[in-house]
Amino acid sequence: MKYPKLRELKEAITALIKGPYTSNFPFEPHVPAERFRGKPEFHEQDCVGCGACVNVCPARAIEMRDEGDARILVYRWDLCIFCGQCEANCLTEKGIMLSREFDIASTGEREEQRQEIRKKLVLCDCCGEVIAPYDQLLWVAKKFGPLLYSNTSLLNVFFRERGLAEEENPTGEDSGEMNRARRVEVLCPACKREAAFAS
Repeated sequence: MKYPKLRELKEAITALIKGPYTSNFPFEPHVPAERFRGKPEFHEQDCVGCGACVNVCPARAIEMRDEGDARILVYRWDLCIFCGQCEANCLTEKGIMLSREFDIASTGEREEQRQEIRKKLVLCDCCGEVIAPYDQLLWVAKKFGPLLYSNTSLLNVFFRERGLAEEENPTGEDSGEMNRARRVEVLCPACKREAAFAS
């Protein structure tokens, strides 16, 4: 029983001479380690609005809703557990990334503890259903390279972004009548299937 007491006494004397082992956090800012998992942050230029982060968030701290032709992604750091699943499953690997910021306690309203971004949606030229965010389709088009020409909807969005195709319906049919000529429009999978089998 004597040895543990002597060891503790040695530690106490060492601490008195050399000072405390702990950091002076309240008085000096703490610098986290390089791979520290802090508050996630959306990077609007790199985010394509795919919603992968929403699907993998265990705390449901990221919400997604479509309003008209806009997709809204809302990150609430008052619910976040900093698990890093959003960053690990991000399509572009840069759309949402963990920062080194951890001291985010606040006495303000919970509604202020959020980050929101908006992404333009591509809608079906025939039925108006949501296909995907505009930025996501452009990202996929760049990834496909020459294979882009095998998908007419993706090719059409790519050409529209460069000003080489018009936003209007190329057939000029507003009646919604389905025919094979409409396959070159930007269509959702259901309308594309219907157009492929139309006479």
